[in-house]
Amino acid sequence: MKGIGVLATIVGIVAAVLFFAYNGLLGKEEAVFAAWANVESTLQRRADLIPNLVSTVKGYAQHEQETFNQITEARAKATQPISTKDLSNPAAMQQFQNSQAALGSALSRLLVIAENYPELKANQNFLDLQHQLEGTENRVNVARERYNDAVRVFNGAIRALPGKLINDLFLHLENKEYFKAAEQAREVPKVSF
Repeated sequence: MKGIGVLATIVGIVAAVLFFAYNGLLGKEEAVFAAWANVESTLQRRADLIPNLVSTVKGYAQHEQETFNQITEARAKATQPISTKDLSNPAAMQQFQNSQAALGSALSRLLVIAENYPELKANQNFLDLQHQLEGTENRVNVARERYNDAVRVFNGAIRALPGKLINDLFLHLENKEYFKAAEQAREVPKVSF
């Protein structure tokens, strides 16, 4: 009888470990999805600010139509959503990150144009939009970092025991892709005076 009690205790402990590991993995995957939703929400905020910024600059710099068209195209590509299924797809993540980098580059060109118009730089509406955009870019960076932290925790959990065992036997979850720097960000910027 004593052996059956010990065996029942061992089975109970193993079942509890499996239960908590299983639910823990699912919770960590949900944290990745929530962090990704925050990245998308912040990127949407940036995309929502862009038309206002462009229309304000257009009033001063009407001959810069090519840049305005590039921003409009980049914004359209950058606002294409990525599904949570694609968070495990390196090619889809790279395409998404490339579209974000193109939008950032187009916005930089817009702000360079604004530098050529002193009246525009003094316009309060433009200044407010520029400050909102700067704040949003900071939020984008924080959201990306939080997403990468959630990915790190999740990927580690499905690679370490007991998570690996639970994942291999029951869940079959895939590693999620990190949000990586664009290729252009790896180049040293050239500064000349």
